[in-house]
Amino acid sequence: MDVLWEGPERELIGRAVADAFPEHAYTTVATVLDRLVHKGLLHRRMDGRSIKFAVIGTRGAHTAALMHDDPVASHDPGSALVSFSQTLSPSEAAILRRALKEREARPVPSDQ
Repeated sequence: MDVLWEGPERELIGRAVADAFPEHAYTTVATVLDRLVHKGLLHRRMDGRSIKFAVIGTRGAHTAALMHDDPVASHDPGSALVSFSQTLSPSEAAILRRALKEREARPVPSDQ
């Protein structure tokens, strides 16, 4: 994912991604790319005879999804969130507070 996020192009062919991991076989990298497509993290499209891959969403959105999945999967999501909050620096906590205040200020959709 990092290779695709940091690449100069929005899309990369599989070979370009594999070249970033010379210690792994091309087929291994291709398998990982395919699995990321099936998980909905990458988009794949044919460009002539090449397959191009692009990240779906931003690095921040991906991180947020990972952060959400762990506490939700926990038997005690409240405890997981409290523990996470205790790892934040003061500036990170301020960002989180600001985001939560903005969320509270938004109207709640009528279907909830």
